[in-house]
Amino acid sequence: MKIIDEQLINHLAEEAKQTPRLRKNYNFHQSLEDKCHRFLNALEPGTQIPVHHHPTKDETFVVLRGKVRITTYNNAGEVLESYVVSPTDGIYGADIPKNVWHGVECLEPSILLECKEGPFIEHEVDGILDIKKS
Repeated sequence: MKIIDEQLINHLAEEAKQTPRLRKNYNFHQSLEDKCHRFLNALEPGTQIPVHHHPTKDETFVVLRGKVRITTYNNAGEVLESYVVSPTDGIYGADIPKNVWHGVECLEPSILLECKEGPFIEHEVDGILDIKKS
């Protein structure tokens, strides 16, 4: 059994600060080929998570610490929904259906618990939507 406690979260948050991508995963699944991927994702402000979709996979985010903006888009790149998710504000997460374009913006240092179907597929294969920010 693996326990999700303050020590694990603090350690992961420190590791995220040291990476060039400003984020770090802690996987509970044993292999990228596993049927169910469960992991913690530590995010620092400034990390780049491109707008992407998973054509055949639902994805669930639960914010354990911090604050992120989760936004969904249509195929033209127009915003459909956008929510600031933060447990201190009583908004804990989101469930993104398969094939829905979505992006995550880190607003403050955050730890997310994520679940989605495996195996892992690079976003370059899954698809990234080119959003022009003004």
